[in-house]
Amino acid sequence: MYKSMFDCFKKTYHAEGYFGMYRGSAVNILLITPEKAIKLAANDFFRHYLTTKSGDLPITRQMLSGGLAGLCQIVVTTPMELLKIQMQDAGRTQGKNSSKISASSIALSLFREKGLAGLYKGTGATMLRDVSFSVVYFPMFAILNNMGPRKTDGSGEAVFWWSFLSGCSAGAFAALFVNPFDVIKTRLQALKKAEGELVFNGVADCIKKTLKNEGPTAFYKGGLCRMIVIAPLFGIAQMVYFLGLGEKILGIDKSK
Repeated sequence: MYKSMFDCFKKTYHAEGYFGMYRGSAVNILLITPEKAIKLAANDFFRHYLTTKSGDLPITRQMLSGGLAGLCQIVVTTPMELLKIQMQDAGRTQGKNSSKISASSIALSLFREKGLAGLYKGTGATMLRDVSFSVVYFPMFAILNNMGPRKTDGSGEAVFWWSFLSGCSAGAFAALFVNPFDVIKTRLQALKKAEGELVFNGVADCIKKTLKNEGPTAFYKGGLCRMIVIAPLFGIAQMVYFLGLGEKILGIDKSK
């Protein structure tokens, strides 16, 4: 239905108006904060736990700590992505009836039909994407962040703008790297299908049918769009994290 990111924007705007571009934002606003809190805090925890007695953290352990952080976040990410996808895809699959759909109605319907497990459809694919993303992102961010200028307060931490740039760079690269897994996850979590669309039975089936019908380039559909979103998302998250705004709000002195 869409030839490019700009074609999607044009058709969505024409069919649903300006606010059609913000479908699923309520789910994002509600769940993105705990998701990122879990991800960043878990990575710090595992990095501390996996640091050797000599104070070193080899790249393999950095990747492991990142992967474990990605694993921890899927408890929030899976239902968030599932609901967000239904909201964002409603205009395409359900036309004029899409205005009657809400995230709460979808969540309640899934819960009544399949219980709590209904909200975790696509957990395997989400795990595949988020674990691999974190394995790439966190070590790359740490390396880039360590290369930049330091604060003058003696903390040894990078200046906030360098953390922002490091988060943007690592986020953009990791987003493109794992885009094939995101394509698979999105297709598996789309509950409503447009007429003529393929139905998938698991990750392996999705990979097989996508390769057969669309070729390998299909796994990089939306790659630029994800880079545009993920780069500032992680840049801002890391900048706020390293600025210590949370500690300031809670009255915690980081220098102690």
